[in-house]
Amino acid sequence: MNDMRAALYDSYGPPEVLYEGTAPVPVPGPGEVLVRVRATSVNGGELAGRAGRLKIVTGRAFPKRVGLDFAGEVAGSGAQVRGPREGLRVWGLLPRGRFGAAAEYVTVRPGRLALTPEGLTDAQAVSLLAGGTTVITALVDKARLRPGERLLVRGGAGGVGSVAVQLGAALGARVTALAGPKNLDFVRGLGAHEALSYTTSGPHDLGAFDVVLDTVGTEHRAYRALLAPGGRMVAIAFDIDRPLPSLAYLLGSTAYGSRRVRFFSGDPHHDLLARLGRYVEEGALREVVDTVHPLADIAAAHRALEAGGVRGKHVVRID
Repeated sequence: MNDMRAALYDSYGPPEVLYEGTAPVPVPGPGEVLVRVRATSVNGGELAGRAGRLKIVTGRAFPKRVGLDFAGEVAGSGAQVRGPREGLRVWGLLPRGRFGAAAEYVTVRPGRLALTPEGLTDAQAVSLLAGGTTVITALVDKARLRPGERLLVRGGAGGVGSVAVQLGAALGARVTALAGPKNLDFVRGLGAHEALSYTTSGPHDLGAFDVVLDTVGTEHRAYRALLAPGGRMVAIAFDIDRPLPSLAYLLGSTAYGSRRVRFFSGDPHHDLLARLGRYVEEGALREVVDTVHPLADIAAAHRALEAGGVRGKHVVRID
């Protein structure tokens, strides 16, 4: 077992630069676990990275890999590892800044794994991973959303937004979701009390909110203005077309003003993964799979997410 199948690209560009190739099977070092990946998903940040819009961070060394989250089972471990034992079903995310989960195997430290919730297939589980851990951090840890508060979710049908709508409703908030016109019934089905099309409803058409969760990255100033006294805004995206002024505004708004913005980049570990699992097992969250693509169709999976109109996550099946 020297080589494995993996999604690769040799230059920046459109989805067509992606292909199924081979890479060496990673060998777990001391304190690492080898995971046999069964499913991963396509996340928004990967699109910008693959297109070359983040070269200052991603650099120019090729080939590059894609895939951040994964679900599968433990296939082995290096020295000095105490559990999890081989064969256990696990889910997790690679460390911040590292990609490569769209492959047959990955190595991670045990602290980045948790048991996959019972009752979910690997494809279903991975549809909740990146979005779920982000939403728990955003709504519970950062915004401290309370029952009865008014929550606005921008991008309510996407991978993060679809989980945010569910968790917001489960926490007792009154949820308003902005989504594409074809996805309004979908977000209502997730628990949104009100679903509005972003094509016809902008920030000037909305009322006041106690919490605004922005997954889109544009018009931060206008949506921040919707906050009621004591309101909180959590932003998990910046304007990729205007990265420097967008990031400057976000960073400045975290320190100044009466309605400070919470902005963060997730890097979840075991405890957060376990919390997500409990929400799933308690019935607060359900899977949000749009389409399952085989690894050989990794370019089609990226193309589908770029086309918009997604309902949850595009999942990539590895086995």
